[in-house]
Amino acid sequence: MPIYEYRCRNCNATFEMLVRASTTVICPHCGGSSLDKLLSAPIMLSGRTARQAGRTCCGREERCDTPPCSVGETCRHEL
Repeated sequence: MPIYEYRCRNCNATFEMLVRASTTVICPHCGGSSLDKLLSAPIMLSGRTARQAGRTCCGREERCDTPPCSVGETCRHEL
């Protein structure tokens, strides 16, 4: 069962919901049924579980000043 992201046209709330094929989706905030299904970005897993906290090769939120963020498998922040 896929997880879809919706925006309610009544209250403008955005929410995610695990949806079966026959499920009628209603807004959990206002109970409205006038919804837009949003295009969500897919999740990409790289296999580096120890560094998945952030968005960079070293797990930090900010990127390096100049690309590439890493040199080989060594993060430039750790050099």
